Amino acid sequence: MAKSIAQYIDHAVLHPTQTEHHLRAACRMGRQLHVATVCVKPYMIPLAVELLDGSPVDVSTVVGFPHGSISAESKSAEAEWACRHGARELDMVANVGLVVQEAWDRVAAEIRAVVSAGKKHRASTKVIFETGMLPNDEIKVRLCRISCDAGAAMVKTSTGFGFVKQPDGQIEATGATEHDVRLLRATCPEHVGVKASGGIRSYADARRMIELGASRLGTSATETIVQQEQDEHGDGSPAGDL
Repeated sequence: MAKSIAQYIDHAVLHPTQTEHHLRAACRMGRQLHVATVCVKPYMIPLAVELLDGSPVDVSTVVGFPHGSISAESKSAEAEWACRHGARELDMVANVGLVVQEAWDRVAAEIRAVVSAGKKHRASTKVIFETGMLPNDEIKVRLCRISCDAGAAMVKTSTGFGFVKQPDGQIEATGATEHDVRLLRATCPEHVGVKASGGIRSYADARRMIELGASRLGTSATETIVQQEQDEHGDGSPAGDL
């Protein structure tokens, strides 16, 4: 049976102003639509686990969010705490400064530390690149290879909270691009997934990212995307070639 778009989605509850009221609504929606996970702020993990108990929806969380700038030891401890409280997927932010500096040994060590902490609890790790802040494709490719070698289950484009200053002085949000999703998919071996995250607001956006090789989507626009899928296919059935 073809998958519905919802089954690709990690529904994000990560905005700083979102409260437990928003979490409860998100978990109700996630259970109803059968999303892959509800991705929550770390302190929300215990309540999310309670709210999703008995459903096929897992709890995912973030580590070192949103800039990846905490120490490797802190990331490992954060991952350990998250897993002990029920998180089953860890979206860790690579240290963007170290990546740009090409301090690859240090980058690899912190990814391995989080992957190891997760594996002790049978939790998988995704590595967030913040691709819009990285200066060139060579660095993205190197980070892909390091993440895969370290045992990451997925690589992920963006936090959804990254911003860069353009030459004209405008501040622009970074997110998933077709180029980066295609690049990450082409670089990683088949068993390592690609998560497209940041700026995915419509069914057309979501479907395009899947066509380019994304195996997971990060978004807070889940209800809109699923409604658009149902509108497009009339009877609410998923697209046959997803």
